Amino acid sequence: LSYALRHGASKMALQMNSDGFVFVEELLAHKQFHSFSLEDVERVVVTDLELRAVALDDPDYPREAVHGSYMKHWPSIHSQGISRMNRTHIHLAPALPGDGRVISGMRQSCDRAVWDSIFWSENGVLLTPGDAAGMLPPCYFYRAQRLKTSLKGTKCQVAP
Repeated sequence: LSYALRHGASKMALQMNSDGFVFVEELLAHKQFHSFSLEDVERVVVTDLELRAVALDDPDYPREAVHGSYMKHWPSIHSQGISRMNRTHIHLAPALPGDGRVISGMRQSCDRAVWDSIFWSENGVLLTPGDAAGMLPPCYFYRAQRLKTSLKGTKCQVAP
């Protein structure tokens, strides 16, 4: 990895930008690195005390997305994952409802959000087919957040 990024990018036909960065996707697609995962590259970057390799996030391609749902579905989502149901893809959004970046993938009325670590496609599409069963398993979630609270069914005692 050090050789590829410091000396051998052009010899290996890796496209390096003017700042000296190579897209991780291109690196991992190279025959020398195809057996490695993104997690392997991230581990090298994090543990490299000499800072020979650093990660640079592209602001146009955030590394997370959020799926909006409802509390009544949370037990199933928490235990089994997010299902694409009868759709072709599971819909995700770049932010929570009310944020101007949310064009689709998040209903305004949802009351539960599940954040997923993702890598956006080149054209910025926020869709995933899920696994072979059409599920996005819970192991890919790193946060869930209640968006709205309800007093329905809550008993209150009013002081006289």
